[in-house]
This record gives sequence, structure tokens and C-alpha cells, in this order.
Amino acid sequence: MDCVQLQRSDIAKLVAAASGDGALLYLYLQNGGAEEAAQQALGLNNTRFSCAMATLRQLGLWQEAQKKHITPGERPAYSEKDVMSAMDTDGAFRMLYGEVQRVLGRSLNTEELKILLGFVRYLGLPAEVISVLVSYCKDISRQRSGRNPSLRAIEKEAYAWAEQGIDTLEAAAAFIHSQNIRRSRLYQLMNLLQIRGRALTPGETRYAQSWLDMDFPDDVVALAYEKTCINTGGMNWPYMDKILSRWKEAGYRTVAQIQKQDKKPGNATPVQRQPDAQERAAVARLMREG
Repeated sequence: MDCVQLQRSDIAKLVAAASGDGALLYLYLQNGGAEEAAQQALGLNNTRFSCAMATLRQLGLWQEAQKKHITPGERPAYSEKDVMSAMDTDGAFRMLYGEVQRVLGRSLNTEELKILLGFVRYLGLPAEVISVLVSYCKDISRQRSGRNPSLRAIEKEAYAWAEQGIDTLEAAAAFIHSQNIRRSRLYQLMNLLQIRGRALTPGETRYAQSWLDMDFPDDVVALAYEKTCINTGGMNWPYMDKILSRWKEAGYRTVAQIQKQDKKPGNATPVQRQPDAQERAAVARLMREG
């Protein structure tokens, strides 16, 4: 009997994405199905197939050509004349301009209109995708700081979208869905670490995101946190990272596996100790970044 080998990490990504069509498409392709025949074989309409395909792209499970790399600042130097010409002759750009002003609740100046023009002409993003992008950036910025984003901040995200090939409404929806799930998991992790009433520092966020990528169950993360607090006297990000990285390298997935290993001779949990110099330096960096 032929068997299809699936990566545990791929399965975890598909489960987290909560996309039935995406999982179905993934299984079809892993079973050797032809990409060009997938939509008909799975009986998906255009919208459902586009969303499934976009989901796999967001998860890194869709093999495609190498992405182009676009660096912010590479865009052509649009002039005020270019902006005025677009406003006069391009009805779609004029409508986009009005929609962006409505979402941000203010008028755009000429320099901001040059940035917006770059989204259309240089990055090649459709107006409806740009509208979704601006709304997404506004939601994120309001959650983080309570303020609307600047056009420069939106520009940075626009370049990221263009580089990732997020240029359809289906791709935008899949990306936002995946980011919402990731933020939800991050909040859940913060709750496990008893971090409430504040945001993570950039350094803490890097640790937290790497732990999410390890995809441990909550009880394993909670155990690592407990061991960290017992052995160092409190939360120590570098120390906890060492614990989780060691478990990941050893292939442990459950609390039972970890506890069984701890019970072996010579593997007893160490007594409480003070952080070493490397860990103290890492903690100091986190405090400075905060």
C-alpha cells in the first residue's frame, strides 16, 4: 500500500489555519495531484479555490517561483504633476484616494498621495487590495498605540504584501486570517506567562514568536515556564528559550515525554540558580528595548 508522508509541522500549520479547503488542496497535491487540475478535481468554485491556494501560500506550503525582493525607497520619484494627472485622468485612483481618506479620517497631503500612487503604479496592487491593506494597518495600529497609522507605516506593509504576492482579495483575506490566528496564539502565550496589562517588548516578541513556531502544546509551554521560575527565581526569557529549544531538538512533544526523561538517572531538575552572564546580558537587552 502506498503511503503519503506528511510533515508534523505542516499538519500543525493547517490545523492552526482552520481552512478546510486549504487542507483538502494540500492533501490533493501531496498525493501527486496535478496543480492545473486541482480546482476541478476538488469541485471548488473560483473563490474557494483562490482562498485555498492563498492559504497554502501564507503557510509556506505552496511551491512557486522565487519571490522578487522589493526594498522600500526603490519606487520611482513621483512628482506633484504625476499625482495631479492621476487624480484628473484615473477614476479608480481618485476613488481610492477618497476611500483611504475615509478610513484614516483625514485628508492626505501631496507627499502621501505620492506614496499612494506608488502602491498602484510601482507595486501593482489593485485598488480594492490597497483599501483592505489600509484598513488592516489601521486596525493593527489602533490595537498597539490607539492611533491611526502614517502612510509611511502603511507603505512598509504594502511592500511586504507585494513581495509575498498578496495582490488579490482572496490572498489578502488568507493573510489577515493567518495573522489574526497568530495574534490570538500570542495573547494565549502571554496569558500562560502571566503577562497582562502591557505589550511585549521587541526582544520578548522575538522569543515569543520563535516559541509559537515550535508549536508546543500549552501544557508543555506552561511546564517550561514553571521550570524557569523555579530554577531562576522568576521569568527569564533566555533561560526558558534554552529549555524549549532543547525539548524541540530532542523531539519531545508532550509533558509525559519530558517528565519521563527527567526521571532518568542524571536528569534531575537542577536546583535554583542565578542566571549566567549570557542570560543576564540578554535580559538587560530586553529591558533596554522595552
